[in-house]
Amino acid sequence: MAFLIEFGQVFLATIKDILPILILITCFQLFVLRQSIPNLRSLIIGGVYVVIGLAMFLIGLEKALFPIGRIMATQLSAPSLLAGEGGVAALNDWTDYGWVYLFAAMIGFSTTIAEPSLLAVALKAREVSGGVISQWGLRITVAVGVAIGISLGAFRIVTGTPLYIYILAGYVIVIIQTFLAPKQIIPLAYDSGGVTTSTVTVPLVAALGLGLSETVPGRNPALDGFGLIAFASLFPIITVMGYAQYTHFMAARRAKRRPASKPVGSVGYCGESKIQTSAS
Repeated sequence: MAFLIEFGQVFLATIKDILPILILITCFQLFVLRQSIPNLRSLIIGGVYVVIGLAMFLIGLEKALFPIGRIMATQLSAPSLLAGEGGVAALNDWTDYGWVYLFAAMIGFSTTIAEPSLLAVALKAREVSGGVISQWGLRITVAVGVAIGISLGAFRIVTGTPLYIYILAGYVIVIIQTFLAPKQIIPLAYDSGGVTTSTVTVPLVAALGLGLSETVPGRNPALDGFGLIAFASLFPIITVMGYAQYTHFMAARRAKRRPASKPVGSVGYCGESKIQTSAS
C-alpha cells in the first residue's frame, strides 16, 4: 500500500513535469502548423507508457541505484579493505585507494556500454556512414573515455584537488584535437560526450561521487561529491578524436608504404615497359 501511494505521488509529479512539453507540442501542431494530430490514440497510449516508465525509473533511482552507488563507494573506501584486516584506519596517501580507481573505471565503462542514448547515436552513425563507423567501435571508444574520466574524477575526490584544473586541462586538449582531428569525426565526438550522461550513467556515477566524498576523510560532499559527470562528458570527446587521429595516421602511413613496397622491376611494370618499347 505504501508503494502505491509513493508511486501515485511520483506519477502525478511526472505528469506535472511533462505537461508543459505536451502543451507546447499540441499548440504548435494545431495553431502553427494547423494540422490535426496523426495517430492520436497511439500517441496517447504511448504517452501513458512514457509517464509510467519515467515514474518507475525515478522510484528505482531512489530505491536501488543511488543506494547501491553509495554502499559500493563506502565499502571500497573502507580501511579494512584498503589497508587490510586490522590495518591502519588513517589512509592519507592517494595510492591507498587503488581499488576505488579500478571500480570507478569499471563502473564508468559498463554503464556507458549499456547507455541507450549512446546505442542510438552509434546506430545512426553507422547508418549514415554506410558502415564505415563501427557501432561497437564507437561504443567501446566512448566507454574507455568515460572509464578514464570517472577514474580520474575519483582520484580528484581522494586528493581533494580543485575541479577546474582538470576541466581546463581537458578542454585545452579538446581544442587542440579539434584542429588536428579529421573533420568528419569532430561533430560525432562532441555528441558522444553528451550522450554518456543519461539514464544509466548519471545515477550510479553521482551516487559514487557522493558516497566516496562522504567516506574519504576531510572531504565535503557538497564540494567534492559532484563533478564526476563533467569528467564523463569530457573524456569521451578526447578518446573519440584521439582514436580518429590514430586511425587516420595509420591509414596515411600505410598509403605511403604501399607504392614503395612494389619494386620497380616487378613483372607488371616491366611487361608494360617492354610492350611500349617494342611498339615504338
